Amino acid sequence: MSRIAVSTTGNDLTSPLDPRFGRTERFLIVDLETEEFEVVDNQMNKQAAQGAGVQSAQTVVDTGAEGVITGHCGPKAFRVLGAAEIQVYLTQAETVEEALKLYKTGALQPTTNADVEGHW
Repeated sequence: MSRIAVSTTGNDLTSPLDPRFGRTERFLIVDLETEEFEVVDNQMNKQAAQGAGVQSAQTVVDTGAEGVITGHCGPKAFRVLGAAEIQVYLTQAETVEEALKLYKTGALQPTTNADVEGHW
């Protein structure tokens, strides 16, 4: 895997990890080899009356990321990510940097199911 999306409220690797996938403020799309990243705004999906998870999942698909690190992922978003063969890693890490470190050391394993119901 070379690119991974991380849900966050900030704009860099030291930013807090946002536990909400569908309604996260933004994603950092991180190149795992160089640690260079791009910020992808998710405000439009965050404000959606419904379908935020599906729309956020499509945003991640469109970035070319091969994985997602987040705190929680609902069933509809999980299905969209799975259909695109994007693995989902759940963590309670405090920051993007901490989450990436856990991923790189093998402490995070891909989840096989959504861990929350929609609209939580």
